[in-house]
Amino acid sequence: MIDYQNAWDIQEELLSKNLALKAAARSADKVMNPFDIPTQHYLLFCEHFPVYTLGKSGDISHVLISDEERERKGIGFFRTNRGGDITFHGPGQIVGYPIMDLEKYYTDIGKYLRNLEEVIIRVMSTYGLKGERSKGETGVWLDPGVPGKERKICAMGVRCSRWVTMHGFAFNVNTDLDYFKHIIPCGIENKAVTSLYQELGKEISMADVKLKLKLFFEEVFSCELEEEFPEPVDQPGVRN
Repeated sequence: MIDYQNAWDIQEELLSKNLALKAAARSADKVMNPFDIPTQHYLLFCEHFPVYTLGKSGDISHVLISDEERERKGIGFFRTNRGGDITFHGPGQIVGYPIMDLEKYYTDIGKYLRNLEEVIIRVMSTYGLKGERSKGETGVWLDPGVPGKERKICAMGVRCSRWVTMHGFAFNVNTDLDYFKHIIPCGIENKAVTSLYQELGKEISMADVKLKLKLFFEEVFSCELEEEFPEPVDQPGVRN
């Protein structure tokens, strides 16, 4: 569990280190192979205290709760520098922040987002759920092509600076979905939000989901993850 601002600061620090390495390579006045620049990839997992975050192109009218009521309920609010609109982060939701130098993969943000979606889709399949993409709407859905049954389980929004990424995905595992009633999630009206708990009718181990996320992240991005930070003790999620 970490405050949203603290997690943002950590991301900015890691991104800045990578940007400094790239800037130093450019100042050397020679063209360098991206693999010769010692930028470092990271994948951060966390849960946040209840907070609404608005993307840089988001519409504040998609927040349906007054500041006073929001503060009374103990929900934070941040305007962020990621893409996308309004979303919620809170206990029972796994937030993944990849800080990656895409010049060592591919310089294609669309492909990067599709690969992040693929990681979530593969995790969902292990629980017997068919995660899908919705045309023109970033993230992972269930029944996106069935009017009235569309429901989003994972929101995504990223920032990319000189091909180094930050921000990422928010995967609803045991999330209290009542928080979404006070916003128009991702600015998409008349479509629902769901969670693994909502779909399966039982609480899901956050530790198990994180292990699967790491496994499929390695598969999709053809990489090997090394543990750098201690694993927190698994805590029961908050659900509606």
